[in-house]
Amino acid sequence: MVVFTALVGAAPDGLELETDEIVGELAPADLVEKLDTTVTVDGSGLPPGGGSVEQGEAIFAARCAACHGLRGRGGPAGPLVADAGGAQRAVNTYWPYATTLFDYVRRAMPYDAPGSLSDAEVYAVVAMILAEAQLISRDARLDAGSLPEVRMPGRSLFP
Repeated sequence: MVVFTALVGAAPDGLELETDEIVGELAPADLVEKLDTTVTVDGSGLPPGGGSVEQGEAIFAARCAACHGLRGRGGPAGPLVADAGGAQRAVNTYWPYATTLFDYVRRAMPYDAPGSLSDAEVYAVVAMILAEAQLISRDARLDAGSLPEVRMPGRSLFP
């Protein structure tokens, strides 16, 4: 018999469930493989492929702008790119590594369909964001070799 409680340690009356049934199901192997990825700050774990700023602009407009604004400078979810010298926590003022940005976008975005972007689309969207933040040139193409080389202004904020 398995006992579930809503709070650690004890549960108020009525919040206990006793059952002999297994709750949930095993995740399919393809989902486990997709989620079992880690991109480190040095770029280990980055997938093959790549994307350009130009490609990223189209993808961003279709999949990201509703929350982050047309150029990533504001929207309901807030800006990804802040004005130079601004106090906002944004990609160009706070994030320490471009590889971390890739990993986050790949796992958690877009908000309404996390993990739905292909690796090439993630590279392209990250390229667009970094170009908008003036951290790479507008004609840049990012891949597993070039992404870890991007120097982020926020790197000095973290040990």
